[in-house]
Amino acid sequence: MPTNAQLTDEYLALVAERGGDAQGRLAAREYMNNSTAIYHHEVVDSSYVPRLYSRETHDRFAYIAETTYSILSKVMREYLENPSYRHVYDIDQRLVELILLPRGYDALLPFARVDLFLNEDDMSAQFCEFNADGSSGMNENREITASIANSEPFKAFAAAHQVRTCNEELFAGWVDEFLKIYDTYDLKVANPHVAIVDFLENAITEEFKIFAGLFAERGIECSVYDVRDLAFENGELIGKKAFYGRDNAKIDAIWRRSVTNDIIDNWEASQALISAVRERKVALIGSFAGHLVHDKQIFQVLHMPETQVLLTDEENAFVRDTVPFTSFLTSDVVAERNVKATRENWIIKPTDAYGSKDVFAGSNYTDEQWVEIVDAHVDSRAGAPFLVQRYCTPFKTLAIPLYGTEADATVKPLLYNNMEGLYIYNGRFTGVFSRLGPEPVICKKTHGITAATIWVDE
Repeated sequence: MPTNAQLTDEYLALVAERGGDAQGRLAAREYMNNSTAIYHHEVVDSSYVPRLYSRETHDRFAYIAETTYSILSKVMREYLENPSYRHVYDIDQRLVELILLPRGYDALLPFARVDLFLNEDDMSAQFCEFNADGSSGMNENREITASIANSEPFKAFAAAHQVRTCNEELFAGWVDEFLKIYDTYDLKVANPHVAIVDFLENAITEEFKIFAGLFAERGIECSVYDVRDLAFENGELIGKKAFYGRDNAKIDAIWRRSVTNDIIDNWEASQALISAVRERKVALIGSFAGHLVHDKQIFQVLHMPETQVLLTDEENAFVRDTVPFTSFLTSDVVAERNVKATRENWIIKPTDAYGSKDVFAGSNYTDEQWVEIVDAHVDSRAGAPFLVQRYCTPFKTLAIPLYGTEADATVKPLLYNNMEGLYIYNGRFTGVFSRLGPEPVICKKTHGITAATIWVDE
């Protein structure tokens, strides 16, 4: 069976045979310019070369995803059921109350994406972070796949191999899983009105519309609301003003896309949602307990003795192999780990944020700059606690980045860092969010791009 690298080399040869395929590249970018792959009002940048994953890689991803789900579920269950375990997290007391609210349905962690760096030579992996209810990227993958699907290199490659995408599993698969979970809700109603809820300035609203349409295809009404446009009136949660769907409508079930730190930051404006959940007047899928996964403290928690006793020997070995050292950035840890003098070994990040906000990779800075960054964030000096984490060097593969510039037509394949996000729907591995970039931190502001995820079965 060919390796991922061999598959990519074969694909690049097909591009080269067409003189670099400038026409195909420009057509792919033009497709993206008119697509729904919008992130914070900007078109997502993409790779003209998809990430081509072998069957071996698929099976490795599935093992990682489903093992991680088992471990995270044990942590969540222990936190919910055992008060003496809860000290392993340092969490705002308001969040603790929300986390402990009853779900009323079976699924503990309905929706997650775990981001990692896979070494494609030996299939070892190191995690970057875990995401729960706010996980996104499904529509980027769908649109970028469509942008290259009619290109000559892709058609030639697909004619020579058995290829498939993960679009169906990521979209229709989630809607079906959501409805299965709702069917276990102890206060379910027939023909529920489902709401996708977020703080819309932070949301991927085009993605929400696609999911709403898929609910509608199954005969289920689905609307999209900003958290601040909800009202709790006469024992009912009402969506007052819909971004998409119906105004002034009673809500029976929520797919919560709003991350918990946004709830805390908008505490008063979130009280309608919180009251409805507290009084069990709406099914919240997923529950606020997803914060236990999203909070980056989880990496530290997984290495604690209190957690190790919950896990099997295989799971503890998995944690040791895949979860990098992580600790609160304190003066003691800085001294003990020699953080200031070994900047290339470390990355500093907030305990609970997203979108690569305030993330500092030591390899991006000079020695002097790094010392200043450490001093500015140690012991919560920046106004909130930060974590320090062992930095993992990403695996590099060749990409042809399309940034919407003149260089798109002629740029040679470039070695870019990779980060893979593994989607997990209620314990089942469903697909990959494949991101690449030239810098140690892979995100939009560091010229990060997304590639289509393509499974190559033979």
